[in-house]
Amino acid sequence: MQTSFDLVVLGAGSGGLAAAKRAARHGARVAIVEGDRVGGTCVIRGCVPKKLLVYGSRVREQLDEAPAYGVEIAGARFSSAQLLANVRREVDRLNTLHIGLLEKAGVTLVSGWGRFQDANHIAVSATPGAEAHQVLQAGRVLIAVGGRPHRPQIPGAELAWVSDDMFLQEGFPSHVLVVGAGFIACEFACILSGLGVQVTQLVRGDHLLRGFDRELSAVVQEGMEEKGIDLRFCHSPAAISGAPGALEVLSQAGETFSCGGVLLATGRRPFLDGLNLEAAGVALEGHRIPVDAQQATNVPGIDAVGDVTDRICLTPVAVDEGRAYADSVFGQAPRQVSHELVASAVFSQPELATVGLSEEQAVERYGREAVVVHRARFRSMAQALPQRGPRCLLKLVVERSTDRVLGCHMVGEHAAEIIQMAAIAVGMGATKADFDRTMALHPTVSEEFVTMG
Repeated sequence: MQTSFDLVVLGAGSGGLAAAKRAARHGARVAIVEGDRVGGTCVIRGCVPKKLLVYGSRVREQLDEAPAYGVEIAGARFSSAQLLANVRREVDRLNTLHIGLLEKAGVTLVSGWGRFQDANHIAVSATPGAEAHQVLQAGRVLIAVGGRPHRPQIPGAELAWVSDDMFLQEGFPSHVLVVGAGFIACEFACILSGLGVQVTQLVRGDHLLRGFDRELSAVVQEGMEEKGIDLRFCHSPAAISGAPGALEVLSQAGETFSCGGVLLATGRRPFLDGLNLEAAGVALEGHRIPVDAQQATNVPGIDAVGDVTDRICLTPVAVDEGRAYADSVFGQAPRQVSHELVASAVFSQPELATVGLSEEQAVERYGREAVVVHRARFRSMAQALPQRGPRCLLKLVVERSTDRVLGCHMVGEHAAEIIQMAAIAVGMGATKADFDRTMALHPTVSEEFVTMG
């Protein structure tokens, strides 16, 4: 097997795959080293299987609403075990697909865990820290190993799940306690609730989804509580005890919660374990690898993309960083990735999506008097006959002096699909007048964005 490459990529996740295939297209000899399955967090244990679980968790609610449309369904049986098995089967298919795409692109897949021997040599072993079974010589190295869930240091934390574990379960207990307030915590709380699980969610602060527009997060909270999720604010776990299936969580407020399972959705960190970065002289900044606008670390020829840099930890960002890196280094077409305007979504129930500045961010940057906020709050037509479900919120944040739309936000059905298109307009500098003169498509939820007073 060839052991000398123009580029060795550590990690076959979204950013690493994008960089490897693009660099190979530019004529580089490329190897990608991966000790796990190919696809990374998004494909194997993140966005893709999680979204499939979101779809599955909505079916019970849809069946409950069916009589409002004249459909009577009796005797429906729900099997979380079957849903989970089907999701794992789809992940297996995608893993195989990505392996085939690497082969088609001419990228050499090296199975094993890579670590630096020095700045130009990567040792590969069957398990992390084991004796190397081969050494790769690299003209350049791209670190794209992604992140892993962070498990807080509290007694009994090992008894709990992290998000990776959720996709490996055969089923879920009747009561699960979710710890966290971010998008992963809220998404899994809604998934579990939709699958018929009683959910209690412990939130350290006084609101959900820190960093998102506060008004939007309040609407998500309202919808989650309507689903029966028990949200406990200003609560953090102090200790977990018991055995799987019969756990007790002691909060720092002194309250005890009994449950069948605990999910610690308390953030993620770059996965730097075992890389032996010191052998190459790669500098760290806290828990992350800092890079410049060209994705370069402090060591010439060693670069990093994606979640390991801990800037904007989203799949499309990692993909674009990987492609921009390959174009710049191997394609003689240098470009930089802009992190200024990145749309994001929370696949909670109700769904939240946003692009641009939140109301709070706009006020902080421009001042309260310089910002105008337009909003529409209503129950969508999809809920008119069932007469249930959360109301939508659509919101435009506008700079008063220029009429430019600074932020476009939504909570409600298909929010992510709608905001994806709105992101184009916001990115092009659209004004409120541009939105106003766009003819509405009626009857839709999204028409409210172009009919707001």
